[in-house]
Amino acid sequence: MSTAVPATKGVKDRIGSWFGRGDIAAPTDIESAALRSDRFRLEREADWRRLEDIVVAMEKGGVRKIDDEELLALPTLYRTAASSLSVARETSLDAATLKYLESLVQRAWFQVYGPRKGLFGWLREFFLGGWSRAVREIWLDVCIALFVMTAGAVVGWLLVAQNNDWYYRLVPGDLADTRVPGASREVLAETIEVENSTGGLSVFAAYLFSNNAGVCILAFALGFAFGIPSLLLLIHNMAMLGAMVWLFANAGLGWEFGAWLSVHGTTEIFGILLAGAAGLHIGRSMAFPGTRSILEAASESGRRSAVVMVGVVLMMVVAAFLEAFPRQLVETMESRYIIGGAFLTFWLAYFFLYRPNRPLEDG
Repeated sequence: MSTAVPATKGVKDRIGSWFGRGDIAAPTDIESAALRSDRFRLEREADWRRLEDIVVAMEKGGVRKIDDEELLALPTLYRTAASSLSVARETSLDAATLKYLESLVQRAWFQVYGPRKGLFGWLREFFLGGWSRAVREIWLDVCIALFVMTAGAVVGWLLVAQNNDWYYRLVPGDLADTRVPGASREVLAETIEVENSTGGLSVFAAYLFSNNAGVCILAFALGFAFGIPSLLLLIHNMAMLGAMVWLFANAGLGWEFGAWLSVHGTTEIFGILLAGAAGLHIGRSMAFPGTRSILEAASESGRRSAVVMVGVVLMMVVAAFLEAFPRQLVETMESRYIIGGAFLTFWLAYFFLYRPNRPLEDG
């Protein structure tokens, strides 16, 4: 009797386990991991909570709401949390602790090492030195692009002077309109006369900005193919300009066309020059990275070129405004040259004469 009970119980337990009934004991490894996770969290949770309180206060009101003691403790608490996150990942602690630490460390990083410069601070540094400095740093690419553009304009002039058919190959039909070889002087002069009103010019300015910005961005983007497509694009655009200059000069309107073009051209062509140079800068650094890896060279030149391109887009806005309003409304040739010359002088002085000290945080 005394020996039959255990035997019956053993059979029941065995049958119950076959159908999923009965007590299921937690595996020893899971219990151990849970205990290890709880102990790990309890030992460090006070520091995490303190760091979280500081981060929350800084996110709401900046460092002014933090007392000196908390501020001094912030880097140490951040490193403690980062170390805890590293241990949590290595030991595969519970997912909730891991998620909490990842979020806390990320937020603390922005408060300890994140950029302190706001939008207005960035714009101030950009206009008061950053932009012009970036342009000067790619001076070699600017010189190469300038040489290529000048050569393109000369080639365009010479090709059309030798054979007028080249004009139709270089200048798109929608851009040429009535400005084609064989057109009378009066017809050509009509295309560079002033407008009677400003109606519709704002829409025209938006169209010009979109078109010019597209050319600049394309010249920049093509630079990743070692800069060669950017140079070809610059040659094509300037060959088209050379062909049109030949057309008006051949009709005795060279100075008038130059004045009409200079109002916006000194800004627009300068912007295209910088965009092509920025693209070439990336392509050249990838082709000749020096002691750096190609990725490092492309990354460094890309950051520099990006600053140049932000400025180029602003130049396109200015060029579109000049092309839509002063170029269409200012009548005399002298006034047009003065406007174009003033902007060219301003850009040259800003990029190459204006040299403020580099901010301390930039080294």
